[in-house]
Amino acid sequence: MKKITIGEAARRSGVKVPTVRYYESIGLLAAPSRSEGNQRSFEPTDINRLAFIRHARELGFEIEAIRTLLTLQDDPHQSCASADAIAKARLIEVEQRIRSLMALKAELETMVEGCGHGRVDQCRVIEVLADHGQCTHPHH
Repeated sequence: MKKITIGEAARRSGVKVPTVRYYESIGLLAAPSRSEGNQRSFEPTDINRLAFIRHARELGFEIEAIRTLLTLQDDPHQSCASADAIAKARLIEVEQRIRSLMALKAELETMVEGCGHGRVDQCRVIEVLADHGQCTHPHH
């Protein structure tokens, strides 16, 4: 079976070459075998692992959570309770972020709706940004 170069591994998995090297350096991806010319040679399982990591990152999972998920994936006969807990924690984070973004959206809508389209010295947007106390929602 033909070995896969780092460029091809990156292309197939949707991960950039420097990111492949980074994942290898932090241990998310095992160091691949090397050719006689010292070039990395990847296996199809490495491509699958890289795609898994990329997808998990797209969903916002932190590196340590991904490390745990990969460990679980490597031992498929164990309970999936840990994976469920990691996903539930991420869901809670997303729900909190959505609430925060909805509050931000409402604040911006109020600011824009209050704009009289006059001069800057009467601009509600500038006024609210200059005085955080005028915000209707607390921000962190």
